[in-house]
Amino acid sequence: MGKQQYIEAGQIANTHGVAGELKIQVWLDSPEFMKRFRRLYIDGKAYSVHAARVHKAFLLVLLEGVEDVNAAMPFKGKTVFIDRDDANLPPGGYFLQDLLGARVEDEQGRAIGTLSQILERPASLIYVVQGEREHWIPAVPEFVLEKNVDEGRIVVRLIEGM
Repeated sequence: MGKQQYIEAGQIANTHGVAGELKIQVWLDSPEFMKRFRRLYIDGKAYSVHAARVHKAFLLVLLEGVEDVNAAMPFKGKTVFIDRDDANLPPGGYFLQDLLGARVEDEQGRAIGTLSQILERPASLIYVVQGEREHWIPAVPEFVLEKNVDEGRIVVRLIEGM
C-alpha cells in the first residue's frame, strides 16, 4: 500500500468574477490549509498559484496563464491535485487517503477486512471495512485503537452490531 505522490485536493466548482479566478470546493482539511500551496496540478500539469483567498467555504485562486473568465471556463469540473511533498506534514502526519486499503484487525489480531472508504459524518469520520461482511466503524478512540499508515494496518475494537 504505497502513498500516492499527488493527492486529490478538490474540484473546480466554477469561475468567480471576470479576472479568471477559479472557485475550488476543497476536499482537504480546509480551504485555509489548501491556501498555502503555491502549486496546484490539473490534468497532470503544474500551475503556479498567483493568488489565493478563502471565500465562504471555497478557495478562490488565480493560476498562471489564466487571465480572464474565458480562460478559466475550461477548468470547470476538473479535479485539483497537490503534491504530497508540498504539504510539509508534521512527523507522523498523513492524508486520509493514505489509510485506504489498510488491513483492519481486531484487538486479538484477527482480520476483519480492508478499509475501503472513509465517510465524513457530522459526529465523526466513519471507516467502511470490507471483509466477510461490511463494517461501519466510527473513527473515534473508543473504536480505533491504532493506525499505522506505514504498515497499512488499523486495529479496532468492535462491539455487538457494528
